[in-house]
This record gives sequence, C-alpha cells and structure tokens, in this order.
Amino acid sequence: MTPGRKVLFLTIRISWIDARVSAFILSVSEKSECVLQQRRVRVVSLSERLRQVREAMRLTLEDVSQRTGLGLSTLSEFENGRREPRLGQLKRLAESYHRPISYFLEEASSSSDLVLWRERPTSPMAEQLQARLIELADQYRTLEVLCKQPSQLELPWEKGDPSRYGYPEAGRLARHVRNVLGLGERPGQAILRVLEEVCSVRVFHLDFEPGGSAACTVADRYGAAILLNARNVPWRRNFDLAHELFHLLTWRVFRQGDSGDSAIPSQSEEKLATCFARNLLMPEEVFRSAVEAQRGMSRTLGFDGLFEVAREFDVSIEAVLWQMGFVYKILPEEIKDYLERMHHRVGYWDRRDRDTPPERPFRFLALARQALRKGLISTGRYAQYIGVTRREAMKVVEEDAEDDAEIELTHS
Repeated sequence: MTPGRKVLFLTIRISWIDARVSAFILSVSEKSECVLQQRRVRVVSLSERLRQVREAMRLTLEDVSQRTGLGLSTLSEFENGRREPRLGQLKRLAESYHRPISYFLEEASSSSDLVLWRERPTSPMAEQLQARLIELADQYRTLEVLCKQPSQLELPWEKGDPSRYGYPEAGRLARHVRNVLGLGERPGQAILRVLEEVCSVRVFHLDFEPGGSAACTVADRYGAAILLNARNVPWRRNFDLAHELFHLLTWRVFRQGDSGDSAIPSQSEEKLATCFARNLLMPEEVFRSAVEAQRGMSRTLGFDGLFEVAREFDVSIEAVLWQMGFVYKILPEEIKDYLERMHHRVGYWDRRDRDTPPERPFRFLALARQALRKGLISTGRYAQYIGVTRREAMKVVEEDAEDDAEIELTHS
C-alpha cells in the first residue's frame, strides 16, 4: 500500500471511530436523559402525596381535621409543602388514610390497586372501604412475612377472550372449581374455609351500605382479597363469596383493560358471575334430588320445602327459586311473582338467622398474636392491626407472659 493510500485509510478509519464514539456518547446521553426524566416524573413529594391520598378518598380538609384532631391550617401547610408533619402527626394521618407510614415517605409514585365492586357504595364510603380492604390485606401479608409463614395463592385462573365467554363457560368453570377445590355436593358449607385455608384468599367482613354490595381485588403484593358485607345473613354472604370468586378467577379475562382504583363489572359479566355462583353452590343433579325429596309425591313445593332446600345448601330462598327456574324451566315472570308473594316470610327468616361475622380471618388473628408474643410487633401495632385498645393489647401480653408449653416428639 502506497503512503498516500495509507494516509487515506487511516483518515477514514479515524473518522469511522469518531462517528461510532459520537453515536455511543449520544446514545448514553439520550438514555441518561430519559432515565432522569423518568425519575423526575416518578418522584412525588410528601406534601403532594398527602394531598393525592386525601383527594383519592374524597375527603375534605375538614373531614381529615375531625378524624385526626389536626387543625385546618396545619393540614393545609402540610399539603402546600410549607412545613412537614412530625412523626406522630404523620402516623395519625396514615391511620386516617388506611396507609402505612412508609407509603408517604417513598419518593417513587405508586400505582393504585384496582378494586372491583358489586353495587359500588357512594363516595366517600367506597374510597374508604377500598383503602381499608387493601390495608387489611397488606397487614395480613406483613404478619405472614414476620412470622415466616408465607402463603401461596392457589386458584384455577381462567384465560380467554371476554367476548366469547358465556354461560356455558361459567357453568363449566363452576364444575371445575367444585372438583379441584374438593367442595363436595354442598359447597356452601365449606367454601369460606377452603378459600381461606387452602387457596389463601383473604376474606374480610365490614359493615356498610348497600346490603347487596361486595368487592374483590388482586395484586402481586398481597394476593387476592374479598370484602363481604357483615350486615348480610350467612347464606347471602355465601352467595356473595361465590360471586366474587368468579371475578377473581376471571380477572385475567375481563380486567385487562381496566385502570384507576375501582371498577364496576358490566351487566353481562355480573350475570355470568351469578350463573357461576348458582351452579357452584347448587350442583344441578344434587339440587334436583334435594327438591324431589322435599316435594315427595306432590306436584308443588311450598315455602317450608323451599326453606329446607335453602338450608341444606346454605343459600337464600331466592337463590333456590332461581335455580329451580333454570333446572325445571320455570318462566322468570313466575319466579318473580312467587318472590313477591312470599316476601314477608323470607324477610322473617333473614332476620332470624342474622349473625355478626368476625372482621378478620382467624389465621390473621392467630398470626398477630404470635407476632406479639415473639416480639415481632409492638403492643401498639398489635392494637392497630386487631382493632383493639392498647389496654386490651396489654392484657393479651399478660396472658401470653408464660412460656409456651411444648410437646416433645420422639422418633419411633
């Protein structure tokens, strides 16, 4: 190669290297700028987070002042960034908003957990119930981690095209769930225990209006949780539980496009959930045999027979009538007419069989007591988790002061 060609080659080579280096520097610069922009977007100040949470829960400053005992001007200064709350003040605000203190100290913005409602309550009740449900689910998970007893969510999830999901699919899913979970011929007697103890679904009971409302949520952080209305009678809660279970199982079918912190299923989806609950709790062949046993040689079935069938399957008389309509091809107008005529008798039995379920599952309470006994949580935190006073929590400490009695096991 001649000297002239060597110079030309080196010049081209150096120009090529310079171009590659410039492109690399530009790429790194653009990526760095992109990361910085993302960080700038995600950073949320304490004052902004306090305001966002209050507005998300549809609360006014006056509402928060009454809940926390903090003055209006003080709250306004917190949200405007003119001053920061002391730890004790932030704790009161966190408890009022049903959030952990750590939530307000994180700089990164966090997405809202979606809660699906059946008959969503009015604001601000709905927002407060959503926050309370998620708070309880988070507390449950925290107790599991502290006690080193994590649970794994085990559900037969559905996948598919929502536009092609109909009544046959809902009925098939009910049969599949009944078999996989081993719910037996009368699932109403075992469904709550199986969902809590076997599937690790977190079921909570709160008192709220309207009476026919219920909710559910799914998140990687705490798994699946269901909110039932404590005002409802046991058989109504059973049906609501099965109804919400359908929404959990089909979350990946119907919830893919949902955003925000709450959603209401479409009317067609609700009908599918009702179909699923009806078929899950009252298997057709077993149900038919129960009805025939009550009817005997008669061609009709009176109120007393209906009540016995409802009691056998742990569902409402209304649910029994609608299932009879589908099994025996009775027109909906006839079912509605019969429900109207026996409305007062149904109401009497509903009032007679009313009870008050515990707000938290038994395992939640057991884990909290275990964590307190082992010194994993403070008395104050235990009181907050269980919903008791500090004095009542101290009584628990005194009761558990003695060492656990242990049974020695030997290998035979």
